[in-house]
Amino acid sequence: MQPGMSTIGLIANPVSARDIRRIIANASNLQIADRVNIVLRVLTAAHSLGVERVLVMPDNGGIRALLQRHLSRGFGQPLPQVEYLDMEPTSTVDDTFRAARLLRQAGVAAIVVLGGDGTHRAVVRECRDIPIAGLSTGTNNAFPEMRESTITGMAVALYATGRLSAAQALAPNKLLEVDINDGAQRDIALVDAVISTDRFIGARALWKPEALSAAYLTFAEPQAIGLSAIGGLLQPVGRRDPGGLAVQLGHAPGTAGMRLLAPIAPGMVRPVAIAGWQAMPAGQPFVVAQQGGVVALDGERELAFDDGDRVQITLRENAFSTVDVARCMQIAACEGLLRLPPIP
Repeated sequence: MQPGMSTIGLIANPVSARDIRRIIANASNLQIADRVNIVLRVLTAAHSLGVERVLVMPDNGGIRALLQRHLSRGFGQPLPQVEYLDMEPTSTVDDTFRAARLLRQAGVAAIVVLGGDGTHRAVVRECRDIPIAGLSTGTNNAFPEMRESTITGMAVALYATGRLSAAQALAPNKLLEVDINDGAQRDIALVDAVISTDRFIGARALWKPEALSAAYLTFAEPQAIGLSAIGGLLQPVGRRDPGGLAVQLGHAPGTAGMRLLAPIAPGMVRPVAIAGWQAMPAGQPFVVAQQGGVVALDGERELAFDDGDRVQITLRENAFSTVDVARCMQIAACEGLLRLPPIP
């Protein structure tokens, strides 16, 4: 990287929002052209505020091919220097893991992520020390916010070019650490770790509430879609609030204290049996009572465990940073950072 050159990273998942929820519910799916248009808006906005170089994850899903077509014939607006990371795509989540590691090694100021909760979780798992700016293109999007990519590109550029400090531009985030048998298996979740009574991974997405026994949440917003909405409609916990929420589900006969209607997937509002819930303080391990099953991380089955396995879930605060787009733009307005001198 050239000295003083402002550089950001960009990871765009070409296959987010293509899980089973598109079949059993009314989940949407952005086409490749839509994703490339989002990328182009990020690039032009970031360049307008001084970002000179963007390192992009290559893919075999069509984003790189269509983006290159736009770049080769001239997009019509100034763009930063676009370079693809030196890696061979495999069309699996390993692409995101490797791209995140390479972006950290390259020393980018921030990473713009296009995807759902799973894509963002993969990026954070590999580089918690690089701030991310999320753009929602997945099925259940509890973590990345729905926001116009032009504004996200401007906010990232305000931070990457040094107009805003880390204290001004970045916000701390919570996550859940999942540990099976004292480190034999470990992973993280950005929004929810849900325990399913299923004994196999199968279709990765969860959509049957009767198969769930517990949900551990970093935040729980009443207006959210997905499994975190269960907690949000019981006892809301904000993204920046201390602690999280642990919910015990009671679908077995005689265990439910109440039932709750919750939007567990797009177009899918289902009754969920609730046995109880409690605050989840940071740093306090919660031991999973379920004997055998699957741990779903941010809506997707990931870790299977057997009878006798010890599963612990611990909430960590200040675990990674995101670009606070709203605050960046508020400060930019109040301090006149986007004002230009009058034309002579």
